[in-house]
Amino acid sequence: MDWSPRLTVATIVEREGRFLLVEEYADGKELVYNQPAGHLDEHETLAAAAIRETLEETAWEIQIDAVVGVYYWTHPKGDTFVRTCFAGTALRHHPDQALDRGIQRALWLTRAEIATLEPRLRSPMVLRCLDDYRAGKRLPLDLFSYL
Repeated sequence: MDWSPRLTVATIVEREGRFLLVEEYADGKELVYNQPAGHLDEHETLAAAAIRETLEETAWEIQIDAVVGVYYWTHPKGDTFVRTCFAGTALRHHPDQALDRGIQRALWLTRAEIATLEPRLRSPMVLRCLDDYRAGKRLPLDLFSYL
């Protein structure tokens, strides 16, 4: 059996005390909430993937400012995820841009509003990343070396 974790990226984008989230269908079935997040494309840096995924899922252009952390989580069904979470700044919205398949909408919520959604959060990484961000955890972008 070949085991390989799913390498993903996510972004925490804060604006006026609210955080950018997506309402999406997980596995095409269950409606959940998540940070803008996704997988890397071939030859893409982690930061570039986070910028691309945020634009595709929310229609917001962002800049990446820092790394919040790297998170390891195994889903009860067995899949293991390694998520690099970035802090970013919203630059420009493209309201006419279509969102990725499965994304129902992008929304801005407070930490308290997000906490009420806990049973419908895509994974425990959503709140953990957010709380680490709010605690001031920031690592420099040069944490990663691309050879």
